[in-house]
Amino acid sequence: MPLLVMKFGGTSVGDLDRIANAAAKVKREVERGYDVIVIVSAMSGKTNELVGWVEKTSPLYDAREYDAVVSSGENITAGLMALRLQEMDVPARSWQGWQVPINTTSAHGSARFLSIPRANIDQKFAEGMKVAVVAGFQGLSPEGRITTLGRGGSDTTAVAFAAAFEAERCDIYTDVDGIYTTDPRVSSKARKLDKIAFEEMLELASLGAKVLQTRSVELAMRYNVRLRVLSSFEDTDETSGTLVCAEEEIMESKAVSGIAFSREEAKITLFTIEDRPGIATAIFGPLAEAGVNVDMIVQNISEKDYDEHHTGAVTDMTFSCPINQVARAEKALEDARAAGKIRYDELIIDTDVAKVSVVGIGMRSHAGVAAKMFNALAAENINIKVITTSEIKISVLIDRKYMELAVQALHDAFGLDKA
Repeated sequence: MPLLVMKFGGTSVGDLDRIANAAAKVKREVERGYDVIVIVSAMSGKTNELVGWVEKTSPLYDAREYDAVVSSGENITAGLMALRLQEMDVPARSWQGWQVPINTTSAHGSARFLSIPRANIDQKFAEGMKVAVVAGFQGLSPEGRITTLGRGGSDTTAVAFAAAFEAERCDIYTDVDGIYTTDPRVSSKARKLDKIAFEEMLELASLGAKVLQTRSVELAMRYNVRLRVLSSFEDTDETSGTLVCAEEEIMESKAVSGIAFSREEAKITLFTIEDRPGIATAIFGPLAEAGVNVDMIVQNISEKDYDEHHTGAVTDMTFSCPINQVARAEKALEDARAAGKIRYDELIIDTDVAKVSVVGIGMRSHAGVAAKMFNALAAENINIKVITTSEIKISVLIDRKYMELAVQALHDAFGLDKA
């Protein structure tokens, strides 16, 4: 039998009626001739509730017990989904991570997959089971303890199962009907895409688009798992939603496919640091050890051209990081200065910035994307603080108050409202 993986997020299984709605979609695929592996999240809000219970019970909690508690939300959904399917006369059973087993590393709270043996589920399919309902977000460590994969881990679970079972496709059901050229809440002209390449989706996910979890897209790209994002609240068919696929499946790409943005950015500048080999390591090494995710980096010519204390050349260094990591970054840099590893005259933090990015595999073959982007921003009198580029992406850091205006201007400039 051809096999399909279907994943339902928290809002799609938020109550018993929504579970019944999701089960009806699963039954339709069974009637079309598929064996189905269903991956479920916890009901919306349940994981946050469980995390809250853990933190109230034990602020300095044992990560192993945290995983045991927090993974239970998916177990409840899996059991209820299997029961609903059985009520619909669909042969189904639920599977917790340890029953498959989903083998992971021992990194509790952020485990990664090691293997997903097929034998147990394949045997049940051979015996007449039509649907395996698997609890997402969880696995089993080499020590035999329950692990969790980090927030959004059910997307990754679904892709991993699609790869392991060589599924025809992995359908991700969520509360939106596909992937858009930008967030429709920011631009009313946002258009749903029929197809998007893995690389584009990976950039959009990492740059702030929250439709798919970044790790799930990485895994899909590595194993060439065709992903389809579609709404669990609408009637769907084979053409619904957005297909995330290999670049070869997309006949002709526009220069830009989408505009991503992130409000949660901060800009940090170190003034008057030594301009010498190894200075970048001296700065970014302590930041990495402190768990700070550095993104955009620019080395500037300093207003001073030499260090007054040591008469060597000097420079300024600017970088961006998530706003919730600013305190950690500041402490790491101050500790490094106190230890004599780096010297700087001043550390300036700007938490009132946003990152806006244009993304598209078509950039490889279209010239002038940067010029068009900068012209569009200049026309709106938006100043660019930092620029970074890759083969299929250009990102800029701007004042946060101009973020929505920038997104709308770029969406218009690249004609993303037109197919």
